[in-house]
Amino acid sequence: MKVKKGSIFTSAFWGLALFAGATQAADQMSSKIALDVTLPQLNVAEYHKPYLAVWIEDNKRKATQVAVWYDVEMREDKGKEWLKDLRQWWRRGGRSLDLPYDGLTSATKGPGDYTLDTQLNTALANLPDGEYTLRVEASREVGGREVLSLPFALPLSANSLPIEKIGKSELGRVAMRLED
Repeated sequence: MKVKKGSIFTSAFWGLALFAGATQAADQMSSKIALDVTLPQLNVAEYHKPYLAVWIEDNKRKATQVAVWYDVEMREDKGKEWLKDLRQWWRRGGRSLDLPYDGLTSATKGPGDYTLDTQLNTALANLPDGEYTLRVEASREVGGREVLSLPFALPLSANSLPIEKIGKSELGRVAMRLED
């Protein structure tokens, strides 16, 4: 059989293989990612809810903001005054944000388990393929400060998740996973 240059051959086998690969890639692309953050119950005399920042850095340390929890209810925007205590986040772009920023900021939270999904998926959707680090920083008044880093690569795959770190003081479990 003669074949013209540039012709495309198809077969049932290769058609099914290509379809299966495309379907799996599409499933991975449509999967939503969740970030679970645990704020531990601390046994201290004076407890203040922590400020928390979540951002993604590329390999050049350019930051993409995901979330900031701070005291948005404080009179005269006094809650913003303590944001600089989230030192790494502050240096990676926090100081240049005009807060409150819709879809990014929310009130501080007490001990418990929390999930960020919409903000994280919005940030991930705007990033090109490559190597990244998701950072979570927590800081408390009359308390400590802690940063956890979760390295990952885009595109994400089910095989690369979950990515989990456990904090030692201000943060408990922090995990990036496929959403149920």
